[in-house]
Amino acid sequence: MAGGNERSVKTLKEVWRRAENSLCADCGKPDPDWASSTLGVFICLSCSGIHRNIPSISKVKSLKMDQWDDTQVQFLAKHGNAVAKATYEAHIPIYYYQPTYNDCQVLREQWIRAKYERKEFTEPGKQLPYSDGVKEGILWKRGRDNGQFLPRKFLLSEREGCLKYFTKQDAKEPKISVKIDVINATFQPVKIGNPNGLQITYLKDNKTRNIFVYHESGKEVVDWFNAIRSVQFHYLKVAFPIASDNEIKNRLTRNFLKEGYMEKTGPKDAFAKGEVFVGSRENGYSVQKGLPSGTQGNFSWHYGLTIVTPDREYLFTCETETDQLDWIAAFTRIINQAMTPQEYAIEAYFKFKS
Repeated sequence: MAGGNERSVKTLKEVWRRAENSLCADCGKPDPDWASSTLGVFICLSCSGIHRNIPSISKVKSLKMDQWDDTQVQFLAKHGNAVAKATYEAHIPIYYYQPTYNDCQVLREQWIRAKYERKEFTEPGKQLPYSDGVKEGILWKRGRDNGQFLPRKFLLSEREGCLKYFTKQDAKEPKISVKIDVINATFQPVKIGNPNGLQITYLKDNKTRNIFVYHESGKEVVDWFNAIRSVQFHYLKVAFPIASDNEIKNRLTRNFLKEGYMEKTGPKDAFAKGEVFVGSRENGYSVQKGLPSGTQGNFSWHYGLTIVTPDREYLFTCETETDQLDWIAAFTRIINQAMTPQEYAIEAYFKFKS
């Protein structure tokens, strides 16, 4: 806002203070202090960097440090985040994942490009690369034993309700076929060591398995992610016909609330294949700081917590008090949520490393 005439500066401040412009138009982060002079949206610093990479679509300037001329200010005044939302987000599929400022770069970048560059959501019924119930292509998959990434053919089918991958492109039978209702997908760029890294988690024989993949194209890997969500959505619509679209949307792929290491102890049969169902407080679930009095065991970590279920107690220890409090907060958040019949069917559970 440096320089400029007094009237323009005053008008810019007034437009900036509008309630609709109090959150970043793309990720929802509070107090955005950048704007696009060509799109008329108010955005945060992080999203402004993505806009800067598509200069043919968006020209960004700082609201605090840059000078805005009268024409640019009037353009912002006539547009703003509400107008942009009505234009560029008019027809977003219910299953499409809309990232927030807590999400990784590739999700936020492809969301921004989908809105402004590809204009994927401006028209109703538009054919999208993740909306037709079938997706086939190559993803780089990490080997279970050697950790080496190799190209593998993947096939997602709404009709068959499953995700398959093949070790050879001309193979007739898949290496693995996973039912869509037991899949979760979440971006894990740090864990996988690639900015486009996607972790696909599924259940097999009551055990949690993981497939780690990436694609060099950010668009392609995000299209895969939303294709999985699309197939899941349509599967759940059939499985739970009385559930609302929003209820089903909330049961699609979910980010891990918390992931890390804890020591576990208790009876040798403490866990069924490494998973514990975590229900609501009203159904007899709770989490407590510390371990029960008289607990014995050779713990290398000393910050304990106890998960109480209707059937038994599960004992864990954490390396630090900070870890302990973080885990307690995460469990408390889940336990304080009321469970729906759909959630019992789909199963809410936390995962841990043995």
